[in-house]
Amino acid sequence: MFATGAADRVIKLFDLAKASVGADDALKLTLTGHISPIRGLAFSDRHPYLFSAGEDKMVKCWDLETNQVVRHYHGHLSGVFALKLHPTLDLLVTGGRDAVCRVWDIRSKHQIHCLTGHENTIGGILTKSTDPQVITSSYDSTIKLWDLVAGKCMTTLTHHKKAVRALVQPSFENTFLSGAADTLKKWQGRDGKFIKSFTGHDAVINALAVNDDGVLLSAGDNGTMRFWDYHSGYCFQDLQTIAQPGSLDAENGVYCAEFDLTGTRLITGEADKSIKIWKQDTDSSEITHPIDMVAWRKKCLKEAKDRY
Repeated sequence: MFATGAADRVIKLFDLAKASVGADDALKLTLTGHISPIRGLAFSDRHPYLFSAGEDKMVKCWDLETNQVVRHYHGHLSGVFALKLHPTLDLLVTGGRDAVCRVWDIRSKHQIHCLTGHENTIGGILTKSTDPQVITSSYDSTIKLWDLVAGKCMTTLTHHKKAVRALVQPSFENTFLSGAADTLKKWQGRDGKFIKSFTGHDAVINALAVNDDGVLLSAGDNGTMRFWDYHSGYCFQDLQTIAQPGSLDAENGVYCAEFDLTGTRLITGEADKSIKIWKQDTDSSEITHPIDMVAWRKKCLKEAKDRY
């Protein structure tokens, strides 16, 4: 099952297996309650809960056994753009247009911390079980690593020159990656040390996703989708999504993206109001899709010379 939220103010839950084959009964449930566009969703791994956040300043907890809202988290002064659950603690972390990141106790609804320091909208949040347990990115072009116990900023990363709208972390190593209109950047997860830039995706990056095989996706507001090797930074595929018939050509932006648990299906939410499911090409091989590593190494050397 997967969930989607959009500017029509409703949350929809789909059966992934049926949606992948285009079945008419793929839609399982529609949840109403938000009064503005929905910007964040998260399933709980330990409870039958779905959490949602929207531009109506509301953060809601839905009980999927009764399909009703069981908790509200009040405190944000403007729209909530990002939402993440802590992997081991019953904590919810939200951030949005009021430029603060709020940490909530899921059960009591009490705000534990209000993490202040950003100067613009918070666009991305990561949570980890190891320090730093919270990482945020903002439209002020900075990334902050937070001490969750003290509720204070540990490090501020200022390498980006554009708004950082997306963050992603893999399951196989303690690193994370940030996406902005200038470039993608990879960082060490422990202290935020810069590792490398992934250059070439010239678009406003709205979404990042990575699977367990190290396939990284970056998706932009102009409909471009790039697939990278997470370890080396090599871009091995470049796609352009197509707006649905009847839509404007400008409505081909990708707003969100996520791999399924197997890592073989990619789900994207797009500006033409569509949800698209992508699968791997089973017929592709080294012969049909050759990799020009020589040209890539030359490109990396040129970028290194230009940088220094």
